[in-house]
Parts: sequence; structure tokens; C-alpha cells
Amino acid sequence: MAGLSFALAFYLRLGEDALGYEPQLTLIYCAIFTGIAAVVFLFTGLYRGIWRYASLPDLFNITRAATLTVLIFLPVTFVLTRLETLPRSTLLINWMVLIAFLGGPRLAYRLFKDRGLDHMLERLPGLPVVPVLLISTRDGADTFIRETMRDRHAVYRVVGMLSDTRSRVGREIYGVPVLGTIDDLESVIARLDRRGTRPQKLIVTAQGLGGPAMRGLLERADALAIPLARLPRATELREGLADPDAVKPIAIEDLLGRPQAVLDREAVAWLVRGRRILVTGAGGTIGSELARQLAALAPERLIIFDNSEFLLYSIDIELRERFPGQPVRPLLGDVRDRLRVDEVLDAERPEVVFHAAALKHVPMVEQNPVEGVLTNVVGSRNVAEAARAHGVRLVVQISTDKAVNPTSVMGATKRLAEAACQALDLDEAARARRGPSGVHLAGTRFVTVRFGNVLGSTGSVVPLFSRQLAAGGPLTVTDPAVTRFFMTVREAVELVLEASATAAPGEAAQGETEARGKIFVLDMGEPVRIVDLAEQMIRLAGLLPEQDIKIEFIGMRPGEKLHEELFHDAEAAVPTKNPALRLAAPRTADYAILARSIDELETEARAANESRVLDLLQRLVPEYRREPTTAEPAKLPRPTRAR
Repeated sequence: MAGLSFALAFYLRLGEDALGYEPQLTLIYCAIFTGIAAVVFLFTGLYRGIWRYASLPDLFNITRAATLTVLIFLPVTFVLTRLETLPRSTLLINWMVLIAFLGGPRLAYRLFKDRGLDHMLERLPGLPVVPVLLISTRDGADTFIRETMRDRHAVYRVVGMLSDTRSRVGREIYGVPVLGTIDDLESVIARLDRRGTRPQKLIVTAQGLGGPAMRGLLERADALAIPLARLPRATELREGLADPDAVKPIAIEDLLGRPQAVLDREAVAWLVRGRRILVTGAGGTIGSELARQLAALAPERLIIFDNSEFLLYSIDIELRERFPGQPVRPLLGDVRDRLRVDEVLDAERPEVVFHAAALKHVPMVEQNPVEGVLTNVVGSRNVAEAARAHGVRLVVQISTDKAVNPTSVMGATKRLAEAACQALDLDEAARARRGPSGVHLAGTRFVTVRFGNVLGSTGSVVPLFSRQLAAGGPLTVTDPAVTRFFMTVREAVELVLEASATAAPGEAAQGETEARGKIFVLDMGEPVRIVDLAEQMIRLAGLLPEQDIKIEFIGMRPGEKLHEELFHDAEAAVPTKNPALRLAAPRTADYAILARSIDELETEARAANESRVLDLLQRLVPEYRREPTTAEPAKLPRPTRAR
């Protein structure tokens, strides 16, 4: 191409006179130019490009190579021949011709491979075509259009786009017109319907749409009877768009409007890497996700502790498959068993403990209050005291929004567990001493992290609604007005780790002073109406609420509240360096006094004295409001157990 470009440039400059114009010098110039071009093309990587995927960066590289070739040719030939008889304008013409010669074949080859003979053969016969309308011209819209044009087997055909801004209306991307803004959705659909190209699916290409915007789109799409889907991120795309599953339905997570929190990953890695970490309740939803994220941060050893053999086996197998080089130690045991907890901490000597073991289902704990007290209060106290006795640096207690102004046994027990950890944290701070070198020796740091419901956890409404949908309905909701805070399990655990790193001994001053005795509260966004969640899940299944699937209101269950809270009325939310984390400062108690009360509560619980347990619980958690019951549950004899 370099040799041909030089000859053509020479001809374009001199016309017919080029054939008889200094043939010997012309051949020398052509040979030098070709040799220089070969070397330049080699060093600029021009030969390494794959023509099938030639694009703008390749054009830049071609331009750079052509420019370097001409710039090197000029001084070399000047030294050799003083550029005698060579018209200077030939070099500028040669530069342009060389770029055309190098770029033209690549462009033609890519066009042929991308489209082949589609423009003549149209589509392969028998293949279904799904007309789609893209929502947003940002992010992956251009990639999606290009791939559907390239693949003759593609299921989707883009009939138009809706832009985020008015300025792009009327323009095109790869020949696909921008028909209006997102606000014009209904009028654009009506216009396409009149043309006979009504879309069968709406695909959201923007990745940054918030929950309210996504919910609004879902409602509008539902009114138009057109399914709504989203385009996966580039890291989620499968090979080829012929698979209809490459475009995913809108997930419930997309409707919550949870912006991604900015995390201090270095601080989290510092907390975990190279340390011995214990997770209690490691088989549960939160505990298992904690184990996954902790294993990814390469601790010295990860100890997973649970009383369910099957759940412990499941997470152990998963961790060993996903992180084959990570030492994992699965241990069976119950946090209620003080001797077993003490035995585990004495043998494993963890530096950080994440206490996720709990009974968390409100109706179940309401029917079994003694069990709730033994696990949530006594079990938490066992873990905390054993951790302090064995020199654990940091204990992280997982709490719940149901601990705020509780109306359930589950919420009251979690609030008492919070209070115990707060009191222990302040007690450890008071016992802090300074050595002769001025090093702060604060003992064990106790951190409590409070948040709301986790999407998809066992017992949450999402799996329940999924089962009810599969059975044909109805979807059961307690009350039309009931709301809950929701967060994905991944984000909840990430923020738990962030809070732990913030409060870890030796980290920021806030972790040593301001956060002492306080509770980290995760920013859960706005509460979501459960009936709205039910309707959205029905629509995501391609069905219509009340027509295809009924929603049935069954009334509030014992212990449940209409609206959950993240802060007590007397708690002022204190901001932290991370906007997704805030500090709450509920009332605290002296740990020695609180410990004696918990001892009394444990004695009554182990004796299965349910009424006395409930009375003590209400005395220890004054904000706990018990609902009257129609009948006292039967008392079952409990075997005595060694402690």
C-alpha cells in the first residue's frame, strides 16, 4: 500500500508527465518510502490489528503511522538526494492517499463482515423479529444497535430511541432515529403504532436511572401493555444478542432507587486482610454474604460458625469452590451454648468477630419468645463476653430496624442485644489505659450496625411473592399502608464492613471517640409500600395486578408494625464521613447492672417461664409495647442443660 500510494501521489501531482519524469530517482524515492513505511508500520503495531474489529482507534493509529512515515522520509531523502526533482506537494498528497489506502480496505472488510449480504437478503427466513424501543441514548444504546445490525440471527430490531434530553431529538445513531424524549413515550408509541411498527418491548439502556424513575417507567409501560426490560452492563453481556435472555427483565433491586455507596475499600481490606475472622450465623442470608465478601479480602483464616449442619455445609462448599486458596474453618455450634462459644474463641483466637446469628422472623419469634431471648439476647451476650475474655479486637453486632420502638419480641430482644453491646463498648472505653509509650490500649471495640429488610433473604416478602406467583396467586399483603425499608444483601454487607472499618481500633479518630457507645445506621433510602412491591412483581412477570393475579390483604400479624423506623425519637442522626452511614445514640446503661438483669432473664428463659420472660423484657426495654394476646401459649417442659 505504501509503494502504491507513492506512485499514485506522484501521478496525481504530475499527471501524464509522471511516466517520463526522472524514472531512476522516482524508483529510488519509492523504494525508500516503502522501506521506511514497513519499519514504521511494524513499530506502531499496524500489523497487529484485526480488520474485523477496525474502529476509530485504528484510524488514529493509521494516521499516526502515515504521518511518521512522511516525516521520516523527508529528512532521509534530503540527506541522500537533497530532494532533487521531487515536487514537495507530492508528500502531502502521498500522506492523504496512504491513509485512504490503509483505512479503506479495513472499512470495507468490516462492513462486509458486519452486514454481509444482509442488505440484499434481508433476514434469514423463519427467524422471529422483536421490534424494540430503547429508553435513553446514553450508555449501551449504540453498542446494542450495532450488535443487532451485525448479527443476522439477532432477535431484536430497534425501531427508535427516546432521549434523555431534547437536543438529541431528530438525530440518528447508526441510522436509528431519536423519536422523542422519555416524557414523550406515549405519543411516540402511538406514532409507531400508526406506522405498523409498534414495539413489543421497551429496553432501558441507561444504567443510572433511580428507583422512582424506574418505577414510573414500569407503570407507564404497564399502561401501554408493553414489557419493560433493561440492558445488562457490558460486564454482564453474553456472547451474541440472539439469545433473548441477553435483555433482562427489570429486577426488583432496580426499582428501589438505591444509589451505589462510595466505599473506603482500602480501610475494609486493612481490617480483614491477614487477620483471623469469625462469623457467627454464617449459614444465614447476612452471615453467608459476609463470609463471601470476607473470603474475597484474603483473611489469614475464616472461621464460619452456625448451628445448622446443612447451611454450614452449603456455605463451606461454596467458599472452597470460589476461593480455593482461602483457609476456611467450619464449626458447628449454638451461640446459646456459652461453653461451646468460649471453646471456639479460645481455640481459634479470632481478631474480628461478626455476630450475625439471630432469630429474625417476627411472627415466629412472637410464637416462641423464650427461644428468641435465648438466641438474640443470651447468645449475643455469650459471644460478646467470650470475645472480650479472649482479646478480640473488634466485635460487630448485626441489628435491625425492628429494634426501634419495638412492638415485637424479636425487636425487643434485638434492642436489648444492642444495649448490651453499647454498654460493653463504653465499659471497655472506660477501662482503657495508656502505656508508657502513649499507645492507646482500649481493649475490645464493640460496634453495632442497624439496618432494615434485606431483599431476597429467607422469610422476606420477595421469595414469598415469588412462590405465590408461581402458584398462580394470590399475593398476600398484611395491610395496604404497610411500608418497609429495603436494601440488597450485597450492599448491606458492604456497608457493614465499611462501618466496621470506620470504628476499628487504630483507625480514624471517629472510631475511637465519637462512635463509642453509638450505633451505626445504614442509609436505607425511602421506605417502600409492600403493596407497590407486590404489584411491581406481578408486572415484571408479564401479568396484570387484580386481573391475572389477585392481591389479598390478610391483616397485621402479631408483633408487626405498619411502618418501621431507623431512629428512636430521642436519637439525633449524627453524620459520618460516609453519607451512607449515620450514628444513633440511644440510651445506654451501666454494663454491670445490665448484665445482672440479663442473668435474671436467662434464668427465667432456661426455666421456660414465658410470662416472666416477657415481663422482664418489657422492663429492660421500656419502649417495647406488647400487644394483648387472646390466649396464653401452652408451656412446654424444657430439659435442663449444662452451662
